[in-house]
Amino acid sequence: MRRAKAAIGFMLIVGCLSITITAQADDSLIPANMVYIGYVPSVMGLDGGEPATASNSSAAYSQRNRTPASTFHDESPAHMVFLDPYLIDKYEVSNKNYKDFIKLTGHSAPAYWDDPRLNRPELPVVGVSWNDARTYCEYVSKRLPTEAEWEKAARGPHGNLYPWGNDFDPARANFGKTHEATMPVDSYPDGVSFYGLHHMAGNVFEWVSDWYDPRFYSRLEPMVNPTGPPKPVWIGGTGTYVDFLTLDEKRVIRGGSWIAPEATLRATHRFWNHPSNNSYGVGLGFRCAKSAPSEIELQIRQAHTTALMEMGREHFVEAQEAVARGLSIDPKHAELQELRLMIERAKKP
Repeated sequence: MRRAKAAIGFMLIVGCLSITITAQADDSLIPANMVYIGYVPSVMGLDGGEPATASNSSAAYSQRNRTPASTFHDESPAHMVFLDPYLIDKYEVSNKNYKDFIKLTGHSAPAYWDDPRLNRPELPVVGVSWNDARTYCEYVSKRLPTEAEWEKAARGPHGNLYPWGNDFDPARANFGKTHEATMPVDSYPDGVSFYGLHHMAGNVFEWVSDWYDPRFYSRLEPMVNPTGPPKPVWIGGTGTYVDFLTLDEKRVIRGGSWIAPEATLRATHRFWNHPSNNSYGVGLGFRCAKSAPSEIELQIRQAHTTALMEMGREHFVEAQEAVARGLSIDPKHAELQELRLMIERAKKP
């Protein structure tokens, strides 16, 4: 039965491919310290309002802002998104990265650049506006991630509430002034997301490319490569906290920070800031992304096809090698992982 399924999968793949592709994976297609995220439909947003948290930080967050928790309605409804494969930085942009950028371009230094708590090379750069973040990403031939790309990278293919799973664990993130400042961009290994990204919860809020609209999700059907509202949204006349802060155009920020409460760590949590503003500056940074070259997906398909062919001939060593080539590009590729298990089972006497 398993071989029959493999044969069907092989026929489908061969039917979809009509061009010649290389047999070896090209590691240079994936830049250093970036992660490849392939085509997997994913859930975005959250149904049912704001979930309870261990420290009841939803209430604390509301009290801090003098507004009921029900005001934070912008995470619902949950909806499906379909994203093309992309690459995203494994780490937040560091002070070292940003210092090199300043030296090479003459770009102005961000706020808090001289603060000894925040300016060590291994810490994330903070005090940057959306315009600063975009300029940096473009300089290194990348871009800011869309809000949908950011959330998928944080939640993984299973739609986790937190990067590490569905249960809150305060030991996995830098938040709520647990430390006196930010932590190194490669710290908190137990808090990485399914795709291996660090600090998708806590440390610093991260700019994404989208304009902010609290009602944007309610207008969506299942959507391909969403990029947010096409223009800034003015919200007025309600007297809510959302209205109070949204006095003009805003961009989305994501992920919580070292000074922010627990509620901001949820991977669905949305917040906002003016694109030229670096308020929340001691806890506001970014990471970059870029669209994945089509060659990456082609090489993964080649590895999958080769493995199926070798399995059909019972050349299991060759099949394993082909699977390993594919997984070297995308270690989280579900079909290749399943195929690896099939090969291991088939090899057993």
